[in-house]
Amino acid sequence: MAPYPSSALASSDTGPTERVDVPDDDPSAADQDALDGPTVATPAVDTREDETPSAEAEDGPTDAGPTDTESLDIESLDAEAEAEDTGNPDTEPADADPGEAESVDTGSDTVPVEPADDGPPAAGTVPVATVAGATVHDGTDEDTTAIPVQDGPRRFRRLRSPWLLRTAAALAVVLLVLAAAATPSLVHALTRPGSDTVAARLAEWGRDHGLGPLVTWAEARQYDLDQPATGGAPSGGIPFANGAVADHPGGNPAPGPLPAPAGVPPLPGEGQWQPVVSTPRGDAVRLTTVRPDPAHTSFLVGVLWMDPTLVRGVLHPGTEDPGGDWSVPTSVDTTEQRTVVSAFSAGFRLQGDSHGGWYLDGREARPLVPGAASLVIDRNGAADVGAWGSEVRMSPDVAAVRQNLIPLVDHGVVNPTCATGGTAEWGSTVGQAAYINRSGFGVTASGAEVYVAGPALSVCTLGEILRSAGAVRGMELDINPAWVSGAYFHPTGQARPDAFQLFPGEQVGAQHYLQTSSRDFVSFDLRSVADTAGAPPSSQHHGAKHAAPKHHS
Repeated sequence: MAPYPSSALASSDTGPTERVDVPDDDPSAADQDALDGPTVATPAVDTREDETPSAEAEDGPTDAGPTDTESLDIESLDAEAEAEDTGNPDTEPADADPGEAESVDTGSDTVPVEPADDGPPAAGTVPVATVAGATVHDGTDEDTTAIPVQDGPRRFRRLRSPWLLRTAAALAVVLLVLAAAATPSLVHALTRPGSDTVAARLAEWGRDHGLGPLVTWAEARQYDLDQPATGGAPSGGIPFANGAVADHPGGNPAPGPLPAPAGVPPLPGEGQWQPVVSTPRGDAVRLTTVRPDPAHTSFLVGVLWMDPTLVRGVLHPGTEDPGGDWSVPTSVDTTEQRTVVSAFSAGFRLQGDSHGGWYLDGREARPLVPGAASLVIDRNGAADVGAWGSEVRMSPDVAAVRQNLIPLVDHGVVNPTCATGGTAEWGSTVGQAAYINRSGFGVTASGAEVYVAGPALSVCTLGEILRSAGAVRGMELDINPAWVSGAYFHPTGQARPDAFQLFPGEQVGAQHYLQTSSRDFVSFDLRSVADTAGAPPSSQHHGAKHAAPKHHS
């Protein structure tokens, strides 16, 4: 007979059944124990916390198993196994003495279990008790359940969608193709000849590759963050013109002084003309400086006046805009440098922004648009401005045409849409109301040519300065600091004339047009090399600026 009474024989109202000790020297009891298999303690009380292990448990293990009315808590076992697998320190198994008895925790029962004696555990496993699926205890509360575990750190698999993977791969391929296609053109834009800034080159490249709206948006945001200041006065007042020369009577009479902005007292020298290029036959080029409007009184705008009887105009192509092969070079070359008196940017880009065309050498680089504001140069070098098809038109005498936007001044009146028009009238820019660097060109009733450029100008204020300078017809040319550039020169009959910027703070160097230009521009030259007679030799101080000019007092 087994030394422990069966739990089935225990009376439920008599309490737990006491464990009966079997002496080690009782061979019949030990033999019977081996035959009977595991024995079970009473299910009524779990004495692990209240009692210490008995001497019999220490001397030799006994087997125990659940009765037919009891079952192991499988969910608890799974949770404990998961904790052991993830290395939870609270459930880390303790090293058990193989000679000590172990027990199975079944929730309310404590079942002694004999450990397996199958030799060392296989690699990647924890020793497993002989009772399959049981949670093993060695008399303490630590879990020593032995379950198979993976070798190395545990890895978690992420669910991957084949559709997402295919989409990402396709997008990566598209980006690589676009980058490969764009790289040569971008490298060309950054390395082409000329003195354009990196920012200007990137902006032009973007517009050429479908990023025009993004470039315009960025320019508008930049303007929002850095609008010109209002009030104040120009530092040092109105400057004397750099390179001013003595007055020589002759040619067309000098225009009257330009008025100061409405409601603002004039500063000393404001609006007064100063000759900067003279010939034996008279003053070819005169310059004056004014403030742009009554609000932006710390800024200065430059105005050039040119005598058409002494100078002649030339339209130059750019390497990129319009591009192509032409009879006129893309710079003021060494031959023209002997007589050049002025040069300035011609207008908005031709790829749609200008809303106009371009004509030279008897052919159109861009189709001429009826009604567009047009700067027309005849074969004698005289310049005119007007609406194409009505005020100016094609004839055998036309040598060059540069169109840009719509007329700004007509019949001596500023176009009223300067304040209300949109992109259809004034192009895809930061807007006609923005006060920014702008330039314009016009002609007077006598045929004199007038060029205006400077900062803090709206379309309306640009038109008003053209009108006040005597223009009866005029047009906007360019916009933004990177492109608005006006320069005048002291021709000497030799190459490398002295060059001067038109207004303070101009970003484009005075020598910009003496080298290859990516965009088209207009230059004016003396009609004869003989008109340079008596001119002082070039000082070779190229690129002189309004850095430290003399001022009117």
